[in-house]
Amino acid sequence: MIIMNEKIKASEVHLTGVNGEDLGVVSRDEALALAKKLKVDLVCTSLMSSPPPCKLIGAGAAKMDAQKEKLEQRRKEQPAKVKEIRLTARIEDHDYETKRAQAEKLLASGNAVQLVVKLSNSKEGQQGRELVERLCKELAALGTKDTGIQVSGKQVAVKVNPK
Repeated sequence: MIIMNEKIKASEVHLTGVNGEDLGVVSRDEALALAKKLKVDLVCTSLMSSPPPCKLIGAGAAKMDAQKEKLEQRRKEQPAKVKEIRLTARIEDHDYETKRAQAEKLLASGNAVQLVVKLSNSKEGQQGRELVERLCKELAALGTKDTGIQVSGKQVAVKVNPK
C-alpha cells in the first residue's frame, strides 16, 4: 500500500525532489506545500526509519508503479503453463521454422511446451521421432526434455520444460 500526501502522519520527512535531488529533512506541511506547488504527489517510500524518506513523484505515477508491481507479483506466482505445439511428420522447412520459433518464444516466457507430431500412418513413426529429436536439439539452449520421446500409434510426443 502507498502512503501519500495527507496520509503521511510524520511531523518531519526526509525529502527527495522530482529529479532525485536530496532536499534534506523538512516539515510535513512544507513538503506538502512544495508538492502542491509543483503539481506532484508526496509519496512515503519507507516507514522503517525516522524521519521517513519521501519522494516528490509526478501525479498518478506512484499509483501506476504500485499497480505494475502488483501485476508482476501476480505473474510470478502463477505456475508455468504447458502449451501444445502440433506438427505433422511430413512438415515443410518454413513451417518447421515457424513452429520452432513459436516453441522458443514459449520457453523464453517460462512456459513448458508439449511437442506433438500427428502421424497419418504407421510408416511415419520413425520420421516423427527424428523430427522431435531434431527439434529438441535445437531447443536445448532454452529448455530440457521432461520426459522421453513417447511414440504411440497415432502420435509422437515430448514435453520440454524451460530452463
